[in-house]
Amino acid sequence: MQIKFLISFISKLSPRERIVFYATIGVVSMVLLDRMMVTPILNKINSLSEAIRSTEEEIEQSLIIVTQEKKIEGEASQHSSYLSKPEAEEKVITAFLKEIETLAKKSSVYLVDIKSSGRNVDGEVVKHFVKLNFEAQMEEIINFFYNVTTLEQLVKIEGYQVRPKSEGSSIIVCSISISKTVIYE
Repeated sequence: MQIKFLISFISKLSPRERIVFYATIGVVSMVLLDRMMVTPILNKINSLSEAIRSTEEEIEQSLIIVTQEKKIEGEASQHSSYLSKPEAEEKVITAFLKEIETLAKKSSVYLVDIKSSGRNVDGEVVKHFVKLNFEAQMEEIINFFYNVTTLEQLVKIEGYQVRPKSEGSSIIVCSISISKTVIYE
């Protein structure tokens, strides 16, 4: 029934109106085809192309790292003395305290007090702190500071306080805080 109505409607149109009618139907059909099929397909192709491009960039970056693997391993072996395997906390602190005592003896400073003063944990990095008080001549203190800062470990003088033992005395009393950074593998 609707087809007969459509045929009768078209037959009543003049030749020029028929051309406009068919052109309108053609344009509307193309727009619908574009909106329903072509645009979604093109959008999908673009999104896949972008995903492929980003994956290719990641692969290129990974290849750069893989090609430099030997160089990275070489540098890691150079710095391996700064890395340590996980040990018992007490062993690390005891070893650190012994190192400081040895440096004090080597520098000829008289240790009055030495004690662990805590630690700071940041992921794989642990920073151990030691506070010590000692007496010595100024030259011996400087020698001790030098020995501490030139250790082949990550040891740092965090702070110090120097004052004469008594008025007119050449002996100096020093309070110092030293940290040792341990990076676990």
